[in-house]
Amino acid sequence: MSYQKFEEYNLETTKEIQEKYLDILKEVGENPNREGLLKTPERASKAMQFLTQGYDIDAEKILKSALFNEDYSEMVIVKDIELYSLCEHHVLPFFGKAHIAYIPNGKIVGLSKIPRIVDAFARRLQVQERLTDQIVNVIDKVLKPQGVAVVIEASHMCMMMRGVQKQNSVTTTSAFRGAFKNVETRLEFLKLINSKLH
Repeated sequence: MSYQKFEEYNLETTKEIQEKYLDILKEVGENPNREGLLKTPERASKAMQFLTQGYDIDAEKILKSALFNEDYSEMVIVKDIELYSLCEHHVLPFFGKAHIAYIPNGKIVGLSKIPRIVDAFARRLQVQERLTDQIVNVIDKVLKPQGVAVVIEASHMCMMMRGVQKQNSVTTTSAFRGAFKNVETRLEFLKLINSKLH
C-alpha cells in the first residue's frame, strides 16, 4: 500500500510556477532530469504556494469570527507564537516568535485567533518591521482595545547564510498602541514575556 498525501493546489498556478522552477534549475547549472530533481519543480511550486497563502487570508475576518463581550480589562498575553515567513528581498526564510498583548475594552477574542493572524501576515513575502505593524494594526482596528503590544524576535537566513553570515544574530521589532505607550504598562508586558511562569 503506497503512501498518499492529499493537498489542494490550483493546477494552472502550480504548473506555471513549476515551469519557472524548472528554468531556475537549468540556469544554475543543474540537470533537472536527474532522479533527485525530477519532482523538485512541482514540490517547490507547491511549497511556494503554501508559504505565501497569507495573501488569500483575511486577518480581520479571523478576528471578527470570535469576538465576545466581556468586562475583563486586564492585560491578555499570548507569547512564544512560532512564526515562519519569507524575506521579500532574497526570498529566504526568517523565523522566530511573536509575543502579543492587548487590554480589552469590552471585547475579547478567542485566543486561537491571535496565532492565526500572525500566520495570515507571515505567510507572505515580508519584512519583519511591516509584519509587526500589520499585526498590531489589525488587532487595534478590530478589537478597539485600550492598548495593543507586539514584539517579534526572528532570525533571518539572508543574514545567516549569505551577506554578513552572522549565524547568531536575532532581530527584534516592536509596536505599541494605546495604553502600551505608557512606560509602566509597556514594562509590565516586557517583563511578562521574558518570565518563565510555566
